[in-house]
Amino acid sequence: MVSFIHPAFHLFFLVSFVVKFGRGYLELVNPAWICLTGAMRILSGIQPSGALHLGNFFGMMKPAIELQDQGEALYFIANYHSMTSLFEADQRRRNTWDVALDLLACGFDPKKSILFRQSDVPEVCELAWILTTLTPMGLLERGTSYKDKIARGIAPNHGIFAYPVLMAADILIYDSNIVPVGRDQKQHVEMTRDIAIKFNEAYGDTFIVPEPKIKEETATVPGLDGQKMSKSYGNTIEIFGEEKALRKKIMGLVMDSRTPQEPKPDAEKNLAIQLLKLLADPATAKDYEDRLRAGGLGYGDLKKALFENYWNYFATARAKRADLAANSEHVEQVLKEGAAKARTLAKKVLTRARWACGLD
Repeated sequence: MVSFIHPAFHLFFLVSFVVKFGRGYLELVNPAWICLTGAMRILSGIQPSGALHLGNFFGMMKPAIELQDQGEALYFIANYHSMTSLFEADQRRRNTWDVALDLLACGFDPKKSILFRQSDVPEVCELAWILTTLTPMGLLERGTSYKDKIARGIAPNHGIFAYPVLMAADILIYDSNIVPVGRDQKQHVEMTRDIAIKFNEAYGDTFIVPEPKIKEETATVPGLDGQKMSKSYGNTIEIFGEEKALRKKIMGLVMDSRTPQEPKPDAEKNLAIQLLKLLADPATAKDYEDRLRAGGLGYGDLKKALFENYWNYFATARAKRADLAANSEHVEQVLKEGAAKARTLAKKVLTRARWACGLD
C-alpha cells in the first residue's frame, strides 16, 4: 500500500500525545496511526447541487472507488456545502437522495467504505468554527474558486468565501491522509494543509496534514463547450438520465467547419476524442483518433461513437441504480450506518481539538 504520509509520522503523532496528555488521553488517538498497521485513511465528498456528471465521475468518483481497497475510506454527500448555491430545501433533499443512489450504483461499496450525509455529523460545524479563528483572511481571498464565482457574477456570501474552512473541517475531523479531488479542488486541500499546520503550531500537534490525490490523465474533464465540465457552466453530460436527451446533448457538440475528408493533425484536441478516451477502451479511442487525424471520418459518426461508448460505459450502473431506487430502506440504512461510524471518528478528533485549544 502506498501512503503519502510516512509511517514514522504516525508513531511520532501517537508518542507526542502520550507525552503531552498522559495515558488517559491515549484512547482519543486513532489506532490507525500506529505505524505497525500502515493504515491510510481516505476522504472525499461531493455536493448535491444537481445531477452528477462525467466531470464528477472521472474527477472524484472513479479515483475514490479505486481507493476503497487501499485503506479506510470515508465518502460523504456534502449537503452543508450545497447551501452556498442551492436555496430550495426540497430540491436539496431530492438531490441528496439522488447522489446517494448515484454513488452506490457507480461502485461505492458500504462493505469497503463509509458513505454518509455530511449533515448527519454536526461536529464538523463546530470544528469549522474552531479553524475559522486561525484562518487568515488573505488565505481565503486568494481562493481561485471564490474569485472565479465572483467574476462570473455570482452574488458573494460568507458561505462561498469560507467554503475552504468547512472543507478543511471535513478533511481534518476524520484524520484523513489522502483526499482524492479534481484539479479544481486541489487548492482547497492545500488550504486545509495550511490551516492544519497553523493550528498545530498554535496548539501543538493535533491534526494530520493531508495530501491531495489527483489522477493526472483525468484531472480535468471537458464539458460540452470545451471548458471544464461543471454544473456552474451548464455544460455537463450527466451520468444518468433519459437516453434521448443525452443523445441530443452529445450529438449537439460543436465541431469546426473542416470537411470529413480533410486531415485533422490536431485530432487529440477534438472534444469528442478527449471524451472518448475516458469512455472507450484505449484501442477503440486510438482508432477513432487516428482515423480523424488521417481524414475520412465525419464528425457525425464520431459523435455517434462517443454516445454509444458513453451509454455502454454506464449500462451496469444504470441497472443497479434502478434496483437501488426500488429499495429505499436499504439506501437509507447504508447512510445511517455510515453516519454512525463517521460520527464516532469525528467525536474523537473534535475532543482532541477542543482539549488542545483549551475549550475542555
